[in-house]
Amino acid sequence: MSLGDDREGQTRTRLPEAGGDVYGGARRGGRSSSRSMITVVGVVVLLIAAIAFANRGGSGSGSAAGDEDKPQASSTAATGTRPVKGKSAGIPGGYAHDEQGAQSAAANYAVTLVSADILQPARRADIVRQVFVEARQAELSAKLDKAYSKDFLSSIGLSDDGTATAGNTYVSRTVPIGTKVTSYSATAAAVEVWCTGVFGMAGESSTNPASTDWFTMTLQLRWADEDWKVDSFSQKDGPAPVPGDNKASSAEEMAKAVNEYGGFTYAR
Repeated sequence: MSLGDDREGQTRTRLPEAGGDVYGGARRGGRSSSRSMITVVGVVVLLIAAIAFANRGGSGSGSAAGDEDKPQASSTAATGTRPVKGKSAGIPGGYAHDEQGAQSAAANYAVTLVSADILQPARRADIVRQVFVEARQAELSAKLDKAYSKDFLSSIGLSDDGTATAGNTYVSRTVPIGTKVTSYSATAAAVEVWCTGVFGMAGESSTNPASTDWFTMTLQLRWADEDWKVDSFSQKDGPAPVPGDNKASSAEEMAKAVNEYGGFTYAR
């Protein structure tokens, strides 16, 4: 899963290995064999490539100034501080006006921006209004609507309203592993969110079976309307661990897990 400023509109699809039925119980290969199945276009990166930030300033990769800025092990420990005050349109909001609040906002927004909901026109409109600063909303709505056209949705097995066709379950579930603030002021913050996730189509006939990915999102946040909102964001691959030798679950098991296990509200 990757995204750069010069890769707007590009995605990639994971295809099953030749001669093996992933949902039939084949074991996933190592990272090198996984990479060999990636084509130029596909589902996962397009979830955010449409807003790959022609107006984003700087490199977007976000790096610490020196060793003194590196987070300590304690920075990922639970603090007991309430992460948000509530939700709007199902999206957590009402973050504290400090670095911890910015990290909590970035983690939750990362989950929202790489979700199955972003493909559904009705939900996408709510997401844009809730997540992004008002000045960016019209621009991003137009880009997303163009990217997630009926032709694109059909090409990945989704109906015009962004839902999976009969017998399939579309999976796009992101899990933040940790966060890091790379710059902060009272009005703006840059936060990196290290993530893993499950992406693809759970279905017996799927050519894009659900698989895992590791990536880091960098979110440029602004304090607006008494909350942290996204001004822009970018994405890059990794860091990724050595893949385990887990036996792949069936399409039925994957669909059941997606429907039965709910998500979380994330905090620093």
